[in-house]
Amino acid sequence: MASKVSAPIFQVLGLFLICSPLANAIDFNYPAVFNFGDSNSDTGGLVSGLGDRLDPPNGQTYFQKPSGRFCDGRLIIDFLMDAMDLPFLNPYLDSIGMPSFRKGCNFAAAGSTILPATPSSVCPFSFGIQVAQFLRFKARVLEIQTKKHDKYVPDEDFFQKGLYMFDIGQNDLAGAFYSKTLDQILASIPTILSEFEDGVKELYDQGARNFWIHNTGPLGCLPQNIAKFGTDPSKLDGLGCVNSHNQAATLLNLQLHTLCKKLQGQYADANVTYVDIFTIKSDLIANFSRYGFDQPLMACCGVGGPPLNYNSRVSCGQTKVINGTTFTAKGCNDSTEYINWDGIHYTEAANQYAAMQILTGKYSDPPFADKMPFLLKLKF
Repeated sequence: MASKVSAPIFQVLGLFLICSPLANAIDFNYPAVFNFGDSNSDTGGLVSGLGDRLDPPNGQTYFQKPSGRFCDGRLIIDFLMDAMDLPFLNPYLDSIGMPSFRKGCNFAAAGSTILPATPSSVCPFSFGIQVAQFLRFKARVLEIQTKKHDKYVPDEDFFQKGLYMFDIGQNDLAGAFYSKTLDQILASIPTILSEFEDGVKELYDQGARNFWIHNTGPLGCLPQNIAKFGTDPSKLDGLGCVNSHNQAATLLNLQLHTLCKKLQGQYADANVTYVDIFTIKSDLIANFSRYGFDQPLMACCGVGGPPLNYNSRVSCGQTKVINGTTFTAKGCNDSTEYINWDGIHYTEAANQYAAMQILTGKYSDPPFADKMPFLLKLKF
């Protein structure tokens, strides 16, 4: 068994702090964060919006119960919020329990796409809808603040000073493979990114000036896609991932990077940061044992056992009867040994690793490895 990556994220980053200069550190003291995305950063939006539910063992590692996240615990965005000394983001559609939006709001929803949703879409809250929700959110906040200061919503200047985070596009590609050829999918990428650019421009026109954009991870390495599209070994790469899916993700990321450079030049008064999630996750999967994991591709919570432990008909925590046999998708004994949680999403341990790599600054454009701004607020 590989040695565990069990050191808290702050301890690891603290060592980096000792070894790295902080001269000319940029200001990452954002008063609020506004996030747009899919299940990679959804903290409960889809569950709240559609009235769905997630069953245990979802949430078991950190929250001790399902939290609306498609994970055994925290997501990358949770670790990033923690590193910025900000509370976890509440989903925009969560109305119960007097949620505070003082430090920002999460518009992400699992299954969402950049392109407008269709009748067959898993989620109706596409990127354009999320931007529209933000506009409604901002308008209502300003209306409230003009009447009486409310400690549960952001101040007006938070909208300009805040950080706007994006992690979306995975489902535009993944869903398309069920009905389109690879060439058709590759040809659709400019349209996808044009829709994304329109949304970013609308936010910029509303005063947003700090943009943090994640690219898409290695889709071909998700058990869901391997099970469906990787039955022919010739379709897999050396890691056991589906070539076509990773090819599509790579092209989307190249064009997204180009778009970010365009936005950097177009919006001279804005900060646009592109974050290479694909490289971080691909390296994790390729070198899993080096980073303390035992299972690079097999799902922790699923049905079927090795090599993937995934069945599309039985989601994590569910029990289904298939051809007279009862199947229950149970969690593994130790999720820290697994990179993948449920066949589609990553475990908290993998998310923690990815966040640690993001915070080194070397996977960003522009990079901030020589500045390590997040470390300014760490609590040890």
